[in-house]
Amino acid sequence: MFNIIFLLLAIMCVCPLAFVFSISISSEEALRTFGYRLIPEEFSNAAYMFLWNERGTILRATFMSIAVTVIGTVIAVILNTTMGYVISRRSYKLKQLYTWLVFIPMVFNGGMLANYVVVNNILKLSNTIWALILPLACSAFSVTICRTFFRTTVPDSIVESAKIDGAGQLRIWAQIVLPISKPVMATIGMFAAFGYWNDWFQASLYIQDAKLQTLQSLLNTIQRKIEYIANNPYGGLSLQQYKASMPTESVRMAIAMVIIVPIACVYPFFQKYFISGLTIGSVKE
Repeated sequence: MFNIIFLLLAIMCVCPLAFVFSISISSEEALRTFGYRLIPEEFSNAAYMFLWNERGTILRATFMSIAVTVIGTVIAVILNTTMGYVISRRSYKLKQLYTWLVFIPMVFNGGMLANYVVVNNILKLSNTIWALILPLACSAFSVTICRTFFRTTVPDSIVESAKIDGAGQLRIWAQIVLPISKPVMATIGMFAAFGYWNDWFQASLYIQDAKLQTLQSLLNTIQRKIEYIANNPYGGLSLQQYKASMPTESVRMAIAMVIIVPIACVYPFFQKYFISGLTIGSVKE
């Protein structure tokens, strides 16, 4: 029974992806005439050829997304795990204070305006790559997962023994805590990577420079205004010719496939640690 249930759930997850791919290889005429079909009425590679012709814009946005995802994930893992470890130690005098500082943002949010004022006016991060990274680097939920993991996995007795042997906190963290923290680091890393890779909102708020636009932001711009790419034609075509030859629905789905495939290929390599981290981190004393 459980196998059947999970098989049905897996099919439900795969079906939208199959529809997206089907639309991306359908002709615009078939989409207008027959609508969305799981098996296209008329196959066409126009959407992917369109992306190839726009490879300068697409590749630049893709490299930007990769850079933001890699740098942001590393910073997020460092910040979330270190803070989670600190508040997991019962002997830390400010543990209660920092626990509340982590818990309150999970219930109350300062709102978009406060976030914008801090990032744009105070930190002056607009039109920089850090505007895409720092606002998402630390998550109260991720810190809580790390705290629970370290509380249940790293006993105080081990830390005290290392202190008696003369080890400082950094050495304890590097030589004792990190080697047994791969599951939670993979878990937090996956959460952060998915968040950074799929994020488009930060770019829409803080980025005006086209060179800093991410792939997801580009997709969102195309969905809102397909003329964004049409206003940047390549190959010497006139604007009217370019608009007439440009696919709309299929190219949106093709870009969606470009976004989905890389992160889907990465997940299997972290699945074992991801599941282990979630189960261990959920154990309560």
